[in-house]
Amino acid sequence: MANQVQPIFILPEGTQRSVGRDAQRNNIMAAKAVAETVRTTLGPKGMDKMIVDSLGDVTVTNDGVTILEEMQIEHPSAKMIVEVAKTQESEVGDGTTTAVVIAGELMKNAESLLDQDVHSAVIARGYRLAADKALEVLDNMSEKITPKDENILKQIAMTAMTGKGAEYAKEKLSELAVKSVKLIAEDNNSVDMDNIKIEKRTGGSVEDSELIKGIVFDKEKVHASMPRLVKNAKIALVDKEIEIKKTEVDAKIEITSPDQLQAFLDQEEKMLKDMVEKISASGASVLICQKGIDDVAQHFLAKKGIYAVRRVSDSDMKKISKATSGNVVSNLHDLKKNDLGSAGTVEERKFGDDEFTFITECKNPKAVTILVRGGTEHVTNEIERALTDAVGDVSAAIKEGKVVAGAGAPEVELSIALRKYAESLSGREQLAVHAFANSMEIIPRTLIENAGLDPIDIMTDLKAAHAKKQRWAGVDVFTGKITDSWKKGVLEPLKIKTQAISSASEVAVMILRIDDVIASAGSKDKGPAMPPDMGGMGGMPGMGM
Repeated sequence: MANQVQPIFILPEGTQRSVGRDAQRNNIMAAKAVAETVRTTLGPKGMDKMIVDSLGDVTVTNDGVTILEEMQIEHPSAKMIVEVAKTQESEVGDGTTTAVVIAGELMKNAESLLDQDVHSAVIARGYRLAADKALEVLDNMSEKITPKDENILKQIAMTAMTGKGAEYAKEKLSELAVKSVKLIAEDNNSVDMDNIKIEKRTGGSVEDSELIKGIVFDKEKVHASMPRLVKNAKIALVDKEIEIKKTEVDAKIEITSPDQLQAFLDQEEKMLKDMVEKISASGASVLICQKGIDDVAQHFLAKKGIYAVRRVSDSDMKKISKATSGNVVSNLHDLKKNDLGSAGTVEERKFGDDEFTFITECKNPKAVTILVRGGTEHVTNEIERALTDAVGDVSAAIKEGKVVAGAGAPEVELSIALRKYAESLSGREQLAVHAFANSMEIIPRTLIENAGLDPIDIMTDLKAAHAKKQRWAGVDVFTGKITDSWKKGVLEPLKIKTQAISSASEVAVMILRIDDVIASAGSKDKGPAMPPDMGGMGGMPGMGM
């Protein structure tokens, strides 16, 4: 009787596992699928995506990170590619599609090396060497700028908006982006993007968008008889409720006669009146309160002619403090004249059904608002995304002080430099560096394809131009000709390129090193954590990738 071998189960039932080459193939397929999705949005002729979520809300956008976030991607490797876009968004604010497309192409070119039996560790090492070299080459080819080069900054903002829904008003919007960044830039050229508030209101046209040297927030004055408009406002910023708090100690008060009750109520009223007196004594004509304001206090404030708003969010308080140079005070006893912020006007304005408070004409605002107008909600949302990209690009350019021309020029230059570098290496890493160099060409190739032009001819011309030392030779997608992209004003901050290449190569290396995917079966209602065909990019009907 032959011995029957008992199978050994080390993983719970329903766990899916793919090992070795299968695991790598699946991961690379998922990464390529994500890159393919956003690839068509790249460049001036890029198209938009319409994404409908489970509630039926529609997003129409050209912004890489927005598309990937809204798509609710399930596949674990695909999620890692989405992380690249998120990093790019938080670090620079633009270039998310570029980063994802490069990551996808790196994976694709690694696949053909794996098919030639090059070990993934060798590819990973080659990719790391190539990425370091690429950053060095980019740094050497970049041009220095200062915040005074307003024209260049404007071209950077316009490049960021080209191909987006806001493109037809890019002249106006790029001006707003550059002005706002220059206003909030510190002396050491550091820029905190949080200090630019983008407030969007449906109605009017994009041309009506404006930069406000101050803050706009959606709160109305608390009492009808307060003034609607305060000129040369002195603003008290209070982080404390203007109401009577309950005592800390548990105490009961026994009231036996009506006159005692009256005295109690009078005392309460006097306390509220004292609070208002303190605010008024400091010379404040506007009160911005982070907490509540009692009805009685509202009455007293209105009698003093003080414009008051309550329950202002913490982030708005910080911005108002920066814009008006006022201090946020949490104790009314400490409220002094020099704590007050100042602004040219504070007024209540109505947009549609909503009331807004405008704090404008601040002297030296370190926080500003860009008020975005547009015909429909989808339009204003897309303009907001385009402006965020533009503001991010301008601040990255000011921070680093280095820019490169776009239109595919730096990528072609990189691929040539990396091929030269590959020849200096011995060993199989040379193959990986070559693959990395080829991957760089995906950016100009995609720009050409999205414009409906012929990639083979134009890429040949592009490489020929770069071989003749024309380092800013890029592709003009409107004419299909090779052009000097610096003279054309297609400019981008160096940070976009360096960040995209470093995060794309890091994630490519990480995915390449995975040779075993173990997906536990989720709870019963969830179904398996990874669909059997590994095409789990769910979230949209009819998009089985």
